[in-house]
Amino acid sequence: MPGDQYCVFDLLGWKCGILICYDNNIIENVRATKLLGADIIFMPHVTMCTPSTRPGAGFVDPELWINRENDPISLRLEFDGMKGRAWLMKWLPARAYDNGVYVIFSNPIGMDDDQLKNGCSMILDPFGDVLTECRTFDDSFVTALLTPEKLSSAGGYRYLQARRPELYREILGMHHTSIQKVIWLSSDDKLSNPPI
Repeated sequence: MPGDQYCVFDLLGWKCGILICYDNNIIENVRATKLLGADIIFMPHVTMCTPSTRPGAGFVDPELWINRENDPISLRLEFDGMKGRAWLMKWLPARAYDNGVYVIFSNPIGMDDDQLKNGCSMILDPFGDVLTECRTFDDSFVTALLTPEKLSSAGGYRYLQARRPELYREILGMHHTSIQKVIWLSSDDKLSNPPI
């Protein structure tokens, strides 16, 4: 069942929000969470390395995972390419930068049932820069120092101050029927012959 409200909470003196997986693909969700006061947005995912209409997308061969100790380079190339990290870096830094927030992105690494996931858990600052990232093939975590000064010096802070909701309030509020169509989860599943 889809969520019906945003979640913003206090944690150790910081205002935080949480958007789960696909919710982060909808740019308005990140902006709304920021407007509700979040300076840190947790973004837990189970994503990447799946088919899509995007060029270069697709599954990563599980054999690469099985052989990761003998041939880590081939696996890393797949994980870092358009099936994984390169796709992530097209949009994730923009969510942090445009909204002037810290992003805590998490994603599993290894086999998730019959699909291989590439990890890439990372922490980004309000400038959209990666502060730290999990880069091993093991379950791991990273930490970073978050400073409140970056929140007000990042471009996103200025953009939020320059907003003019009177221009687009009605446009953003227009009736719309939400359709979530994830290619690899569709009922007319073509996973037995995914596009190359």
